[in-house]
Amino acid sequence: MKIVTWNINSIRLRIVLLEQLLMTHNPDIVLLQETKVINDLFPADALHEIGYRHLYYQGQKSYNGVAIISKLPIDASFSIKLYNDDKRHVAVKIGDLEIHNFYIPAGGDIPDINENPKFRHKLEYVQLIQEWFKANRNQESKIILAGDLNIAPLEHDVWSSKQLSKVVSHTGVERAALINLQNSLGLIDSARYFIPAHEKFYTWWSYRNIDWQKSNRGRRLDHIWVSKNLQSRLIAIEAVVDARNWQLPSDHVPYIVQITDETISV
Repeated sequence: MKIVTWNINSIRLRIVLLEQLLMTHNPDIVLLQETKVINDLFPADALHEIGYRHLYYQGQKSYNGVAIISKLPIDASFSIKLYNDDKRHVAVKIGDLEIHNFYIPAGGDIPDINENPKFRHKLEYVQLIQEWFKANRNQESKIILAGDLNIAPLEHDVWSSKQLSKVVSHTGVERAALINLQNSLGLIDSARYFIPAHEKFYTWWSYRNIDWQKSNRGRRLDHIWVSKNLQSRLIAIEAVVDARNWQLPSDHVPYIVQITDETISV
């Protein structure tokens, strides 16, 4: 089974790129962030036509928005509201898996909770995720938590940890918050399960970089975590780096995890 997370940065603007991803990599489940479309205008018919008939999404106009599209039947779906009414979470049950798709707030530009309400919002949102899981799930749950978590937690998740230490997405307080979330929930970081922490690995390159490949000033903002009872089912991971060169690309690239699952069939 292939599970993908991708901040698509407007599904209607980039529906052709989504179709390219689906046709080329043939994932079973795709988690999208920043769909930027109200539910009534979500392009469900286009996805149905290429075999993704099971959809769950929560959107709003021009901002945020999350979706899960699947070849596999969705047994249950729900969304939790944290902090405010922004559409930042959807979850589904597929077979024995409970899959959560999050879009954590970016946090603005100033890494100070007193000067920047967006930064406070971001940190409080991470804490609220932790509180929700602690109150509602246990170690027996087979959880996949994924999405654009908007934090690069490790030194080599960014091109220069020293230069970005005071830049939102890699500040000490954000990094500690995300690592604490992962550890407190007992989840495995799929990327670093396969790629050693001392190796660079990115999923995002800024639009501001004219030649993003040459400068390679990336960050790892997109994550897929799995509960420890799924560890033995991890097979491989991949960042679809060439997607950053697609026509009118997102600044994020799709991140794929492959797991075994004998309980699910199309």
